[in-house]
Amino acid sequence: MPIDHQRRKMIKDVRVQLGLNQDELARALGMSFASVNRWENWKTIPSQLAWAQFNAFCREMVSQGRLKAREDAA
Repeated sequence: MPIDHQRRKMIKDVRVQLGLNQDELARALGMSFASVNRWENWKTIPSQLAWAQFNAFCREMVSQGRLKAREDAA
């Protein structure tokens, strides 16, 4: 599976696992709803900075026990 597809799937999987809508995830990441929506709908891919923020958010959610750790996190 290409990396861009994996990232898009991961973003949605994380959001759904946490029970968040796109707006709630965007706010948690300090980003706009439009950014998250575009990522999930294949309009754009996250920048390196945005991807780093997303990964940091995921690590925090894993440490809080709110998210399962993923072996394939990039």
